Amino acid sequence: MLDKTYDAASVEPRIARQWDDANAFAAGAGAKEGAEPYCIVIPPPNVTGSLHMGHALNNTLQDILVRFERMRGRDVLWQPGMDHAGIATQMVVERKLAEEGNIDRRAMGRDAFIDKVWEWKNESGGMIFNQLKRLGASCDWSRERFTMDEGLSKAVLEVFVRLYDEGLIYRGKRLVNWDPKFETAISDLEVENIEVDGHMWHFKYPLEGGATYEYVEKDADGNVTLRETRDYISIATTRPETMLGDGAVAVHPSDERYKPIVGKLCEIPVGPKAHRRLIPIITDEYPDPEFGSGAVKITGAHDFNDYQVARRNHSPLSRLMDTKAAMRADGEPYAEEAARAMAIVRSGELPGENTVDAINLVPDEYRGLDRYAAREKIIADIHAEGLAVTVRDAEGNEIPLVENNKIKQPFGDRSNVVIEPMLTDQWFADAKTLAEPAIASVREGRTEFVPKNWENTYFNWMENIEPWCISRQLWWGHQIPAWYGPDGQIFVAETEEEALDDAVNHYLAHEGPWKAWVEEKMNDFKPGEILTRDPDVLDTWFSSALWPFSTLGWPDETPQLAKYYQTDVLVTGFDIIFFWVARMMMMGLHFMKDEWGRSVEPFHTVYVHALVRDKHGAKMSKSKGNVIDPLELIDEYGADSLRFTLAIMAAQGRDVKLDPARIAGYRNFGTKLWNATRFAEMNGAVHGAGFDPADAKLTVNRWILAELSKAVSEVTANIEKYRFNDAAGAAYKFVWNTLCDWYLELLKPVFTGSDAAAKAEAQACVGHVLDETCKLLHPFMPFMTEELWQGTAQGTARRDTLLCHAGWPEAGAADEAAAAEINWLVSLISEIRSVRAEMGVKPGEIMPLVVIDAAATTREHVARHEPALSRLARVEPVSFAAAAPRGSAQIVLGEATYCLPLAGIVDLSAEATRLEKEVGKLEGEIRRLEGKLGNAKFVANAPAEVVADEREKLAAYGEQLAKTRLAFDRVKQAL
Repeated sequence: MLDKTYDAASVEPRIARQWDDANAFAAGAGAKEGAEPYCIVIPPPNVTGSLHMGHALNNTLQDILVRFERMRGRDVLWQPGMDHAGIATQMVVERKLAEEGNIDRRAMGRDAFIDKVWEWKNESGGMIFNQLKRLGASCDWSRERFTMDEGLSKAVLEVFVRLYDEGLIYRGKRLVNWDPKFETAISDLEVENIEVDGHMWHFKYPLEGGATYEYVEKDADGNVTLRETRDYISIATTRPETMLGDGAVAVHPSDERYKPIVGKLCEIPVGPKAHRRLIPIITDEYPDPEFGSGAVKITGAHDFNDYQVARRNHSPLSRLMDTKAAMRADGEPYAEEAARAMAIVRSGELPGENTVDAINLVPDEYRGLDRYAAREKIIADIHAEGLAVTVRDAEGNEIPLVENNKIKQPFGDRSNVVIEPMLTDQWFADAKTLAEPAIASVREGRTEFVPKNWENTYFNWMENIEPWCISRQLWWGHQIPAWYGPDGQIFVAETEEEALDDAVNHYLAHEGPWKAWVEEKMNDFKPGEILTRDPDVLDTWFSSALWPFSTLGWPDETPQLAKYYQTDVLVTGFDIIFFWVARMMMMGLHFMKDEWGRSVEPFHTVYVHALVRDKHGAKMSKSKGNVIDPLELIDEYGADSLRFTLAIMAAQGRDVKLDPARIAGYRNFGTKLWNATRFAEMNGAVHGAGFDPADAKLTVNRWILAELSKAVSEVTANIEKYRFNDAAGAAYKFVWNTLCDWYLELLKPVFTGSDAAAKAEAQACVGHVLDETCKLLHPFMPFMTEELWQGTAQGTARRDTLLCHAGWPEAGAADEAAAAEINWLVSLISEIRSVRAEMGVKPGEIMPLVVIDAAATTREHVARHEPALSRLARVEPVSFAAAAPRGSAQIVLGEATYCLPLAGIVDLSAEATRLEKEVGKLEGEIRRLEGKLGNAKFVANAPAEVVADEREKLAAYGEQLAKTRLAFDRVKQAL
């Protein structure tokens, strides 16, 4: 016997233990003989991570797919695993060491620190797996992988070495996002652009030798608005400290103001006067003549846009800061360094990047200062020398021109410090070459994005892809398998022994100072005597890019790799299409081949889900205080309620606006199914007894079987098309409306009647329908449905299988005549109820029903279902007539008209007055909202969630107005 109420808090852990004990989610568990494989690899959460709403949505959708396919008899593997999260994990462990005893990792040494990280991982890492189990994720937990485990590390080494040998990985100097707190390069995904209060300083760059030119400004009609002689060019900057590394000043080729001085040299107004650097004035398409002065300082080593301009125009690149974003303090005195830089400018030739980077262009007085301290000193020095552009204040005094604006600044998402674009030596992958097959795979339809519009995002990035910076200046991660010889020669190999062999062979084969030394030492080398290993580690995304095949055992040829690769679908968020999806495509196509040597994509479908936002549509963030914790929701409402809410709201291409009140509503949905099953149980429902739908004789049973078949078809088709909201919606409609509201109501007279054969059929049919309903809902609400499945086993018997291994329902043949008859009854009762409500008829009031123009079939239906009509629509007597009674509300259904006489029940005149007033009130609200939303200023300036709320209100008022007008028309008709 089922408990009176469903207690998710006690049931869900117990069901989870049963699944664990039965090893229910092992690869292939529950599969049919010779079943087709189906595989999904989980997007690996960070080892430091905790379940958030994005995880909850992502894993709910994956679980729906794998439970669905498992029940369809396929050989399913949902591969779990975790990412080692280089920077996040290192930060967590460093903080822990500091709290425990103010221990610095550098004092510990690399090996001891790595041991501490593994110790933390084994004790505290991976908490998210237990949280995913609470959500109901049916992964094969026995196959858990970790991006730093032995097998995946082996895969990473092989991929790096092979790509290096093929020329697809190389070491070079490029601009990267540099995090000064963690002293490492980071990816774009780890950079958060935040709007802050900023300043735009305007400075004068004097022309070489005091040269002058005629500066002329004109209006749109070509009229001169300003003409003056200048001996400088004006630039504006938000980062004065980067002026020290300027390589040029750029203007647009069409800008007439500066044509007289293009090609001339100007002076950077910073540093000792005797050693000021001169830089050329060049033309480039990048500057906007309408923005600021139209002239842009080009600091190629510290700005991504400037970097591209510098490369196009062969301008020098000069790094100004050290790894902590303090101004460089290395190198020769500034006078010597400036002279070297000036010689480069005068020569017109650009030396190698390493040569220019070796020059420290920071004047002596700024060396070693933090970048912001240097900024303040530089501004003060320029102002003191009178080289700031000035304007007159309200009193007529000349003051430096400084604009106070909101600016976007890049912050490290974990360090919370401003990121410094910096020219550094890093390892890169040739993403352009690797991207070409991955672009073709999507263009040619071998891998598809759902929704399809995300393919445009994918193509836009892939077709404009830059080299991928794969190195990080961390200790936790896969250390790059590269060693440097005493002359800087690079040797890449999977082991130091192999690298040493390569080095010895290299030096012995080349005449030079090292050959004799190697010959002398070659029989007695000490570790590290010839080679020094690169200290950097690989970007975490590098190992994640191998995830679909490395987790299955590659580079070894394992049975799992042969069976489950290619995987089927990847479920992911749009924000990592670039960082993960694209890179998995690149690596999978490069390394995985079929028996004919053709490249194989890692998955045939990429399903891209939207964001989970708060109920107003705002993005969740700790600073806004609107973060919703899924674990708290599970505690309060149960995992099934959260899962079903996320699924039914997961429309393709539309963000999920999550309101906890919606979760409470879908908990009520589960309660409704539970109570319906208890009602059936109390009335003798027979479950799992081999009921054959073909044997059903009662019209109401043939109808529910037809509706069940329709629901099965809809849910199945929509899951197959990744329309999770439509699948959940079809299941909801069938359970709430069809099964609970109508079928069980229509069965009540059968259960309480004297026809034993009808009662037995009803008991068997309702048990069968509830069993199939549990199967249909299982991918969405696995805990409650498994509990109902086991709890409704007959007597002391047990089910033959767990519900998660039960066969998926099949759509059977439908009795269309029975379906049409009962659907007619449902529609008629619903319409009568609506009219009664619209007219303000008291719920308990009994009304007559008069039917006119009814065909013979309709008369038969009315006669057969009169008891149900009387009981459920509160109408009595039911009669037929040739004309509608006066003062009646009329319902047209099919060929017949159904009349509800209102005389003596409703004051029609008063009701008409009330409804007319309500129509006017609603029309006024609609006009108000249309005016508000028609105001472009309001729509542009109001928060997006406020605008969305107003639009929702307008839509709701529109629906309410349509219903009120219909009621008003009915009253007028009755009058």
